[in-house]
Amino acid sequence: MNLPGRARNGLNGVARELLRKPIVEKPRGQWVNDVVAWCHQHDIDLASRINGKTLRFDAALLAQINDVLESARIAPLGRSLSGLTSSAQAKEGVEEDKATRESPRARRVLVSFPPQPTAGLASEPRAIRDVDVMGLKLSAFSALIQVENLDSFYEFSPELPALSGYANPLVFYRGDSHYGGGFALLAEAWHKTRRTHIYAGDFDVKGVTLALDSGATHLLLPDIEWLTQNATPLHVPAEQFPYQRRLRKHLAVLPSDHPLREYLTLLLEKQKGLKQQWLGGEMVCVALS
Repeated sequence: MNLPGRARNGLNGVARELLRKPIVEKPRGQWVNDVVAWCHQHDIDLASRINGKTLRFDAALLAQINDVLESARIAPLGRSLSGLTSSAQAKEGVEEDKATRESPRARRVLVSFPPQPTAGLASEPRAIRDVDVMGLKLSAFSALIQVENLDSFYEFSPELPALSGYANPLVFYRGDSHYGGGFALLAEAWHKTRRTHIYAGDFDVKGVTLALDSGATHLLLPDIEWLTQNATPLHVPAEQFPYQRRLRKHLAVLPSDHPLREYLTLLLEKQKGLKQQWLGGEMVCVALS
């Protein structure tokens, strides 16, 4: 029986209390009962320390627990496994805590680079890489381009007139349940550079809200004439209506001549939108503020 995570956390708290006093008494709650069961399994005698209501801890008991842990090649008390990857947990011992470990993709993002020919692989228009955010040197990139949808990300090319002013943009997938953590880290780090952050995604209420929430500075969209002709109420789902309040507040503070006003009016007043996969015409960068 592994030492449950809640029991380890409770014992770590006891260890800290024992630095200030020689004995710590805890009521027989769930984590304490886990400790009792674990100690019985490993032949640690609790007779002089336990009654029906409490368990009394001292330095000698914690030393016995640590001896068992170390002999089983399990991380000793005071060394938390929370937030570590499985490989990092392995270096602490044979025990794995899946509930608190760092996800293997917690710091990873999908990035699209110019073609990088590789022996044995067919040539593709863009090289898609799964990278650690911490390994990206952000100063090497002129702009950040965040693509909302995975299928659009695979097909996306920054070779557009609207993006010609950015010599080496970093194109990345916004993320989903697999890559969401890495996206948040990248967006936060990029925000500190104070450089352009372009959102390429659905032209709908939720898409524009996601762009604002991510810290984007611009939207990549078709010009307003093309979009007015091609947007449709069918691409403004009813479940997105709760997001409208945020955008109406944003619209209210925009200057009267701001180019975003026409786009938000199309969304909010005419109730028309268009999914990213249907966008066409001449693309332009529209400032969000």
